[in-house]
Amino acid sequence: MNLPGLFISFEGIDGAGKSSHIETLANAFRAQGRTVVTTREPGGTPLAEKLREMLLNDSMDALTEALLVFAGRRDHLRTVIGPALARGAVVLCDRFTDATFAYQGAGRGFPLETLSFLERVAQTGIAPEPDLMREPDLTLWFELDPAVAAQRLTQARSPDRFEAQDREFFARVAQGYAQRAAGAPERFARLDAAQERTLVWQQLQQVLVRKGWLQPLPAQAGALS
Repeated sequence: MNLPGLFISFEGIDGAGKSSHIETLANAFRAQGRTVVTTREPGGTPLAEKLREMLLNDSMDALTEALLVFAGRRDHLRTVIGPALARGAVVLCDRFTDATFAYQGAGRGFPLETLSFLERVAQTGIAPEPDLMREPDLTLWFELDPAVAAQRLTQARSPDRFEAQDREFFARVAQGYAQRAAGAPERFARLDAAQERTLVWQQLQQVLVRKGWLQPLPAQAGALS
């Protein structure tokens, strides 16, 4: 039986630990016979990766940021995400449009109405239904207090232009995520990212099991992947 494609995004402020769970979930799906595509935003295609380098390292205003983000997203949807879903693959994406509303919208103070317009333009006309705006089927939101995230980031690599922002910026970003989750509760699943990694994985696994998308796995499978 051919299973439909699944589009799952991973969201949260820098330092929330979301990226560490992507490959674990990918392996869980593969173990159950699914084809998995892991990708990221900004980026995911040769063109979008070039735009990512500019976004993370070059100075620009909020409108320029938003335009570059959605240009890369359009290419990402057309060349990677859309075709993978059409083949029945599971697409796991490290950030998607919710990050734009959280970072450029809430964080930078860019008008949400303009972001909504760009979202519709960039994400419509790609799915089989020409009027459908492509969104994730599920968004896993790794919620973490910005102060805890900042402490984690001090122990990480050299920060990029976004990771180097102050705590007030990340507080606004966290609030932006909360607003997006409140506006789409059927799509968002909140995970308490303050817990240790194995407990976060258990939360994540339970979400997928409840949806019928993943069979239960032994607890150590997520912890050791």
